[in-house]
Amino acid sequence: MNFRVLALLSGMKSLWNISALKTLASNNIPAMCTSADREFSAQTRSMPPRGPRFNIGKAKSVDRGEEFKAEKSVLFPKIRKPLSGLPDISKPHFTVLGIETSCDDTGVAVLSSDGKILGESLASQQSVHESWGGVVPGLAMEAHREKIDETIRLALNEAGMTSVAEIDAIAVTVGPGLEICLRVGCEKAKKLAIEYEKPFVAVHHLEAHVMLARAPITEPFVPVNFPFLSLLISGGHCQLLLCKGVGDFVVLGGTLDDALGEAFDKVARLLGLPVGGGGGPQVENRAKMGDPDSIKLPVPMAHKQGMNFSFAGLKNSFRMSLDNYKMENGVGDALPDEVVNNFAASFQRVAISHLEQRLGRAMEHCSSLGVDTLAVVGGVAANAEVRKRIEGLCESQDRKWKLVIPPPRLCTDNGVMIAWSAIEKLKLGISNEISTQEVYP
Repeated sequence: MNFRVLALLSGMKSLWNISALKTLASNNIPAMCTSADREFSAQTRSMPPRGPRFNIGKAKSVDRGEEFKAEKSVLFPKIRKPLSGLPDISKPHFTVLGIETSCDDTGVAVLSSDGKILGESLASQQSVHESWGGVVPGLAMEAHREKIDETIRLALNEAGMTSVAEIDAIAVTVGPGLEICLRVGCEKAKKLAIEYEKPFVAVHHLEAHVMLARAPITEPFVPVNFPFLSLLISGGHCQLLLCKGVGDFVVLGGTLDDALGEAFDKVARLLGLPVGGGGGPQVENRAKMGDPDSIKLPVPMAHKQGMNFSFAGLKNSFRMSLDNYKMENGVGDALPDEVVNNFAASFQRVAISHLEQRLGRAMEHCSSLGVDTLAVVGGVAANAEVRKRIEGLCESQDRKWKLVIPPPRLCTDNGVMIAWSAIEKLKLGISNEISTQEVYP
């Protein structure tokens, strides 16, 4: 069975998981055992009708506990080679142009191999999607096409460069993300790499978030060495990762349903807040003025073991509580500010409590392995209350933990993280083939 079909059937999104499914497919082992899958298997004769229940009860987007080493990844060749060349290592530092178009913002950056941000530009699409209450893929693609050339030019200008010819290598996000948006950035990067004969690096979007924690972009710089624990929290993903090296991760847990960022967006919509630029910042701002104990909401999976997350139940409890308030008080969608603030604060408190519980278990597990560094990355890591509560969690541990969180502006999608992830790969002698590179939504 084609491993892409398996990925779609199982609802898995990340490339780590796709690579694992590819292995499963090649070994004729079923990824799940529902009746529909057995029927499909019988029709294709490519898989036996019975087998291990690989995905039943496991986190969406991950195979929990599986190791995803560089040589197994779609983006890392089995034999690590500079398939499109490497920068001139005779220079003290080389430069990389990073391009990010996985979702709704066009991000470009020029980064030096020592971590210095030479130039950066971001074309926001907030005004494009505001009236729709969320990201519209077709509109996002059109906006990327319209802005990508200008965004590249602005980043180069800030870096004091007049042409891509002055860049040493080019990197781009190739997945996961919205396919039609990914293609805009990928095709542009491939075209530039061929035209200017530059090394080309294909970057995994999630790994780029994680690797940014290692970039020397903050003062004072806190070195992050492998292995370390990472909590990745964003609009589309929620994962706990044991990071053992570049392209080498152990997925400890993931969301069984929705990501935390998705839950924030849903809450913002229910409260009538604008979500064009993401509902998270809106909920966070209103939560600052509310009483976090005013609305009683259950902490998800409070009595269940493991390191997986779940936010669907919390979203439903929030919706029911809000509906009950409206019915009991005879009000419509136009809620008083105090009520909006209290609901926002209560949701945020409980959602972070769930994070703390699952993260605490991951920290306990990693401590037994000698790991004492935590990197919190992804768009939701920009939330000030999340940062504060996780800082407290680290300080409460018996073992001293080092906490690293990128600056808030670099927690959301950006070109800097793409360029740095490429730098990590280039330093290992890895670049990707240009002409055959595909995107992996």
